[in-house]
Amino acid sequence: MTIEGRAPWWRLVAAVVVFLAPVALTQDRSGLRLPRDRFRSGEETLRAFAPVSAATRASVVKLNVNGGTAALGTVMDGSGLVLTKASELRKGKLTAWLATEKEVDAEMLGVDEEEDIALVKVHALGLKPIRWSKDRAAIGQWAITCGIAATPQAVGIVSALPRRIRPPRAYIGVQFDFASSRPKIESLLAGLGAEMAGLKPGDIIVGVNDAAVTNREQVVEAVREMREGQTIRLRIARGEKEFGTEIKLMAPTGALLERESGSRQRFNRLEGQVSLRAEGFEQAIEHDTVLQPWLCGGPLVNLDGKAIGLNIARASRVSTYALPAGLVEGIFEKLKAGAGSKR
Repeated sequence: MTIEGRAPWWRLVAAVVVFLAPVALTQDRSGLRLPRDRFRSGEETLRAFAPVSAATRASVVKLNVNGGTAALGTVMDGSGLVLTKASELRKGKLTAWLATEKEVDAEMLGVDEEEDIALVKVHALGLKPIRWSKDRAAIGQWAITCGIAATPQAVGIVSALPRRIRPPRAYIGVQFDFASSRPKIESLLAGLGAEMAGLKPGDIIVGVNDAAVTNREQVVEAVREMREGQTIRLRIARGEKEFGTEIKLMAPTGALLERESGSRQRFNRLEGQVSLRAEGFEQAIEHDTVLQPWLCGGPLVNLDGKAIGLNIARASRVSTYALPAGLVEGIFEKLKAGAGSKR
């Protein structure tokens, strides 16, 4: 029976998972604790999803940098082109482990900075391109993270449909005069872009990225949509004169950093290790699988073994983001074309 034909095995999987908890509880001597091998991503449960791995593992690679595991990769075509999470790949010797337990050389070809995706060339024959699902993700459907092993790495449930994930906050480096209805600068934050660009207290921001602004909220909202390192164009009124300037957005420093990040750092310690970059994506499916950051870069598949997305970030203690299939395929074509033009 084939997975594509939705053979009866998947109904058995659902039944097994539903009944694992009560059965395990009755077998546990304390009657209060579920054995770890029967957790949702425990060994016993993952074995129930082995047919999905069988259909998918030849389309996944495990990428190593200097001998240490960095990320999973999703095979996009038979020539060995693979997509993965860019920010997890440090500088160093890049290799790939295949489902055949063979290690081969790999090389970086290009990066999409906006979505944190890297195109990698894996020097191996016989790789099988991932099959992409034509159906949209649905809330409540199974979301399975497969690697190169015989059983999946983890299973979960789709909890939110594709939506934009805002980037972490970055700053131009000003504090506004709240006594004014206009976006009037009261003071500058030391070391940030506004100070470097020569802005002064009393300046009024009248335009952002070629759009007129009349209040603080418009400026704040425009900045909130941008990431650290990007450049914002401002139109400044100073007395009777107006002029344009460009400011590079920067992360907070000093006391501002402590104020902004203190509570987040405390929360992150509670929620576990998150990805180096866990925000700032055009579209992302959210699922409740608990993944280690190195498990990102591989496909997120349905019960048919078809990918509904590419895992891009461990976002919190109980959620992971995946870029949806259509977005991933578009990024691949762009990166592939760019890599071809350089050769």
